[in-house]
Amino acid sequence: MSSMGKYVGARRIGAVVALAALAASLQLAPAAPAAPARAQGTGEASAVSRLVDPVDACGTRPQRPDGSYFSCSFHDEFDGTALDRTRWMAQDTALTGVFTGQGGCYRDNRRTISVGGGTLRLTATILDQVFVCQSPYAPFPTSSEVSTVATISRFTQAYGRFSARVRFSAATGGHAAFWLYPQVQTYGRWPLSGEVDIAEWMGNDPSHVYPSLHYFGEDRSRSTGRTCPGPAASTGFHTYTLDWTPTVMRFTYDDQLCWSHSWTPTNVRPPAPFDKPFYVVLTQIWGTGSAARTSTSPKTASMDVDWVRAWS
Repeated sequence: MSSMGKYVGARRIGAVVALAALAASLQLAPAAPAAPARAQGTGEASAVSRLVDPVDACGTRPQRPDGSYFSCSFHDEFDGTALDRTRWMAQDTALTGVFTGQGGCYRDNRRTISVGGGTLRLTATILDQVFVCQSPYAPFPTSSEVSTVATISRFTQAYGRFSARVRFSAATGGHAAFWLYPQVQTYGRWPLSGEVDIAEWMGNDPSHVYPSLHYFGEDRSRSTGRTCPGPAASTGFHTYTLDWTPTVMRFTYDDQLCWSHSWTPTNVRPPAPFDKPFYVVLTQIWGTGSAARTSTSPKTASMDVDWVRAWS
């Protein structure tokens, strides 16, 4: 995530290692999108269908610049009443020992992660009472619980299109993101193997949503898009999309291109490190530094997700 509100490095590295170990222990197969039903039609209907974009499990198939169409590789519409554990893994400090830089305890409960009304809600809360955050390493006292879910070991992909329809929280001190992280640290620990922040939001800076690429040798003045407006990001749902190719990543908000970046790492030759499968992450935590809570900040911050989709 960007330098304006990024996670503590040790937490980030620990999160990846711990989630990977947990995923391996569960040995779950990747979730495959459901095959769409094929309607039987007349010749006239077939002629009409050729005039419109085709559809699949993700809905209307996006068209590539060459005129061909993407194919749905992952989707979750959150139409159930609980998180689909075949698609997502919830971060839990009690299992992994991972916590945020400001002492946030990852918890997997109905306050932090809920699904209903066609929406996933991730919530960070400052509880009225201090509790002991359980950890396999060193339990600690805190009043902060936070949430993250990821498709690690369920769904990973290199290249293609990734998109989510999200409403961020207006709470000052809230810090949320829709981002991608490598399944395997092929080129070394962060930032050597890369990270993609499709949409990062800080409640203390409601005028923008930030896309970023992180890699070894990045020029921080160029590797974050600082001109993507977000004045309505907390008042309604907006669609945040990444188009990932071997040479450039393009970030589109509500169908408007707001930033693109071609990476120039100093440890490897492009398209590395962005040539390996990454998984999807959704996060709602409390910020640090200039993004931290203040004495007047509310005690809850929630990120609402209408859907997440990917195409290859």
